[in-house]
Amino acid sequence: MNIIKRIDRIISEQTNYSRKEIKKLISRGLIYVNNKQVKKTECKFDEKDISLKIGAEEIDIKNHIYLILNKPKGFVSTTDVIKENSVLNLLPERYKKRNLFPAGRLDKDTTGLMIITNDGQFAHNILAPNKHVKKVYEVKIDIPVSSIMKEGFEKGIKLNDGVCKPAILNIKEKYTAEVILSEGRYHQIKRMFGCYGAKVIELNRICIGNLYLPENLKIGDVRELTENELLMIQEK
Repeated sequence: MNIIKRIDRIISEQTNYSRKEIKKLISRGLIYVNNKQVKKTECKFDEKDISLKIGAEEIDIKNHIYLILNKPKGFVSTTDVIKENSVLNLLPERYKKRNLFPAGRLDKDTTGLMIITNDGQFAHNILAPNKHVKKVYEVKIDIPVSSIMKEGFEKGIKLNDGVCKPAILNIKEKYTAEVILSEGRYHQIKRMFGCYGAKVIELNRICIGNLYLPENLKIGDVRELTENELLMIQEK
């Protein structure tokens, strides 16, 4: 599908330049599309089929953006950036014009690995239950984790919206566990433990597919995913 846009919009979405700065660059003759000098901000191009140069710098046109965020507590998985605690407000300014959205939800008090993108098909591929992409969580509850809980998770917990798919519960310490899911229902882990009278105190997602949260990605930090990481996310 062709994506025809004004050159100033293309550049503002792909770089940190403001529209005012782009106008000055064009007036100075510093912007080239397909090796031809652009003379007006109103010029339109198919951003999927152009080469772009600003001065001597080649600009890599990216139609889809894939970000990894280490989500802090207190932020919500919404695209409503008017809300100060939207996860999108944690992104650097250059990404805020790209129609990004969280690929899946984490509760306000849940931390950890979150993918933010503008690629709807990619998001579907990692979220749809029939894709069986696993998600791994670290969980702390208010009562001891038991073998009865472990057995129940592996059989499939019955919730008010149906029976969950079998999940793996690895007991780590008295009050902590690792939970591996292949689906993502509303408040699923909290409700699953709630069936045993347990309250979730802390919940941290550490893995999607085979991509674990990088140790050097601090709480609140965000960066673009590498090609290899994108493949790891979609692995079963």
